[in-house]
Order: sequence, then structure tokens, then C-alpha cells
Amino acid sequence: MRQVIIIGSGPAGFTAAIYAARANLEPLLVASSVEVGGELMNTTEVENFPGFPEGIQGPELMAKFQEQAEKFGTEVLYDDVVSLELDGPVKKVVLGSGAEHEASSVIYATGSAYRKLGVEGEERLSGHGVSWCATCDGFFFRERTIAVVGGGDSAMEEATFLTRFASKVYVIHRKDSLRASKIMQERAFANEKIEFVWNSEVEEILGDAETTGVRLRSTVDGSVSDLALDGLFIAIGNDPRTHLVHGKLDLTSEGTIWVDGRSSRTSQRGVFAAGDVIDPTYRQAITAAGTGTIAALDAEHFLADLADGAPVAETVAV
Repeated sequence: MRQVIIIGSGPAGFTAAIYAARANLEPLLVASSVEVGGELMNTTEVENFPGFPEGIQGPELMAKFQEQAEKFGTEVLYDDVVSLELDGPVKKVVLGSGAEHEASSVIYATGSAYRKLGVEGEERLSGHGVSWCATCDGFFFRERTIAVVGGGDSAMEEATFLTRFASKVYVIHRKDSLRASKIMQERAFANEKIEFVWNSEVEEILGDAETTGVRLRSTVDGSVSDLALDGLFIAIGNDPRTHLVHGKLDLTSEGTIWVDGRSSRTSQRGVFAAGDVIDPTYRQAITAAGTGTIAALDAEHFLADLADGAPVAETVAV
């Protein structure tokens, strides 16, 4: 039986693995069979991760995370978790291959997934003008014309932020009013670089090797028009990957996994969570890595108490 199994291979999961391995916990990290590395695998240049002043490609950064985790003894398994048993002193992780692994503790770091439009050209042009992260990619659109899709706070925040770089920012929204908070709306309306395209849905993202525009359909009369763009930022929300723990761990009203204060302790004894799966606000690689550290340290203390026979307090969400 393992001391700790880590589920997830983004910055949170691999950072937790680095710390757990250095503590001689011999962690098993279940990375996924197809999506190793998390959302950074879809990011080209990463310029805001400390230690890389010249920037680094997202996939290269995640390769370094993995290399460091394996250097200290992490075992990485390329498979998918299909079910979990988290109650009781022995946690069971069942994989798509049919294999079952048991551990005294589990660190859950499956991250979140950007909501996608589901339109033609979206997948093909991801990383080639189509982005879900203004703070990650905004710098590359200096003096360009771009658009943000969405009508909530995150869309207004992205649009306002992108005016630091772009010469023009369109906001495309399917209705004629925003659902964003009043203060976020006021900031966007007051920005002379932002122009709103109301009652419109993106039907197709245009371009071959790079994004050249979008095809819009009116939600009022169904008419179609094209809008020339150099980039498109999609800000219609994120969904934390919590489907495996529904009914097993307490969730917040925002759908993320509940943790006890600034710790990584979930509502289930011996189960810890880290990264975007607990963070509805920041969703950055560096913040995810920080919570991965916390999860590993919490798991280490939990396992030490078990070994010493010390009582471990129950954690109950309120």
C-alpha cells in the first residue's frame, strides 16, 4: 500500500509530488493517459513564471516539473482515474486499465477546464490566436485587434486587462446587457479601447495557421457577419474537474472542493486538494504550485501522526 497517491499532473500535482518525494513518501502520481501537464500544455510562451526571465514554452515548463518530481523518486503512471473510494483509513484509486491502487492518503489536483465555445476552428487555432488566459497571452497582442467572448466579471476583467496591449478590444456577448458586476461594467464602458458587439454569438473562428477573425450570428434575427481579428479570448467560465469526488467530498457554492481555511484538508480525513480544483479566483500556475506544496506538507504531517499513533482531528465543512 502507498503512503500517498497524487491525482493530477499540472503544476499543483507535480509540485506536491516533488515535496512528497523529498519527504521519502514515495508518491505515485496518476498523470492521465492523454492530458499530462494540465492547461499549460495549451500555452505557448509562459513569461510570468518565476525563474524564467526569458520565458519558457508551456509544455517545456511542465516537462521540467515532471523531471524534477521523478528525480526525487516520484512514480508517474499514465492512466486515468475512473473511480475513488475515499472514506475509511485505506483510500482506493481505480484506473481505466482496471488496476487498483491503495494508499493512506490522497492528494487531489485535477485542476479545471476552460469552458469552450464548441465551434469550428476553436481546437485548430488554440495557441494560434485563440486563448483562454489574458494574463498568459495578452502580451503577444501588442497593437493588435482582438475580441473577448463573454459577459461576466471574468470577461470584463480580461477585456480591461487586454487594453494594456491591444489597440482595439471587442467584447462579444450574446445578449444586450451584461451579467458582470456594476463596477466591472463601468470600467469596461469607460475604456475607449473597448467596443461591445451585442446580441451576437461566435459561430466559427476563421483562419488557417493563425486566427484572422470570427463569424458572428445575430441572436436577434439570425443574420451572419464576419469580424476581422488577430486574436480571440474566450471568457465564459471554468469548470473545476470534480466529477470523481461528487458525493465524496464537500464542495463550495462555486463548485470547487472545500478545504479547511488556508490548508489543503478536505472534508474527508486523509484526503487533500490543491490547484485550480480549489481555486475559483486566481487560476495561475504559480498559485497552483503553491497549494501543491501545502498539500504535500499537510499529507506528510497527517502520515507522521498516523505513524506515531497520534489522533488526527476530523475536518468538517461548515
